[in-house]
Amino acid sequence: MPVDLPLSAPGTPGSELTVGQDGGALVRRSVLPGGVRVLTEAMPGLRSATVGAWVGVGSRDERDGHHGSTHFLEHLLFKGTGRRSAMDIAEAFDAVGGEANAATGKEHTCYYARVLDADLPMAVDVIGDMVTSAKLDADELEIERGVILEELAMNDDDPTDVVHEQFAAAVLGTHPLGRPIGGTPGSIRAVPRDAVAAHYREHYGPSTLVVTAAGGVDHDAVCAQVLEALDVGGWRLDASAAPAQRRRGDASVVGSSVGTELAVRRTTEQANVILGGPGPHATDERRFTLSVLSAVLGGGMSSRLFQEIREKRGLAYAVYCFSSGHADAGLFGLYAGCAPGRVDEVIELMAAEWERLAQDGITTAELERSIGQLSGGLVLGLEDTGSRMSRLGKAELVHGELLSQEESLERIRAVTARDVQELAAELAAQPRSVVKVGPFGG
Repeated sequence: MPVDLPLSAPGTPGSELTVGQDGGALVRRSVLPGGVRVLTEAMPGLRSATVGAWVGVGSRDERDGHHGSTHFLEHLLFKGTGRRSAMDIAEAFDAVGGEANAATGKEHTCYYARVLDADLPMAVDVIGDMVTSAKLDADELEIERGVILEELAMNDDDPTDVVHEQFAAAVLGTHPLGRPIGGTPGSIRAVPRDAVAAHYREHYGPSTLVVTAAGGVDHDAVCAQVLEALDVGGWRLDASAAPAQRRRGDASVVGSSVGTELAVRRTTEQANVILGGPGPHATDERRFTLSVLSAVLGGGMSSRLFQEIREKRGLAYAVYCFSSGHADAGLFGLYAGCAPGRVDEVIELMAAEWERLAQDGITTAELERSIGQLSGGLVLGLEDTGSRMSRLGKAELVHGELLSQEESLERIRAVTARDVQELAAELAAQPRSVVKVGPFGG
């Protein structure tokens, strides 16, 4: 059975949910004073645990003058608090053989750590300290500005990163979702400390915080540890404080209404190309159909794109289908890396396979094979505490429901060939964009 987390009601302080999961695992969800949400999945027999502190803010939430602040904060929260220096934070995890990191998205940010179960209280305390009490020291900020600029330069040297980033901008247009998550060199150089600090104060608080933990965990103990860490950090956690932040609603789909063709010059031996357009948003009921469609079209060695472009013609080493969903928008695309002189031919072949799927549908064998592929990948992908922790966070912040493995498998198995063809036809009718990166132009 799924854990039902209604999109319209993230929960009021004191609310509780408990449900059994596959393999004896137990998921519990509590809303603490101040609106802090805690979700845990106890996995019997595990001696490790992964904990994440999710903040419901991403790059799309940055106001003018704050662009790049979300990614900046991801770095700066590791640079010290009133209680700990940057070295203290690093040593805390190294001393127990743990790992700590963070990830910024377009709609949320996560700070996480994987440790032995006995060291989970330390991990909660350190991450809680970082989230509530970052110093945002001016000197450290300037040092980290250089680090981030180097990170952006590294990404800009990778044509695969460039083509995906430019594709998002082409499809989503001027909407904030079309901006790069990490900011641009210009925005990172320009954003002042005051803007980063204001972004931190505005978006980091009890009502936006979701803590998830999976592995060898005890829910009541985690809740107590979270409350203690946030209290030490000075956050107000009484029942009269703001309730949990509402999930992002299903607003009208955003993005460009016309297709775009873009060539970005890079002195590379290979061209990177994407053909695609808008796709379903994150909570669209057809996301399981989209998974099957993607598996058939470009999800593995038996997929149509792989067989036609790589195996039969030898035109590419990497060729695949991808999608990404947000609260009110989505992307769907076909990617290939090929010789610059074969770009037009590869684009034509990708378009032909997409059209063929939309017009003729898929075979019974393809449907069965893709369902088997997705089913195996789903189960194997949830064999570690990190993936379980991430699943809890996305269920709370994005989907509004947590499906058991079996229910997810049932939804995959329920997809029909007709469902796939109808969605393929709908996607094929959307405005298409083509973005290529390589030695083109003057």
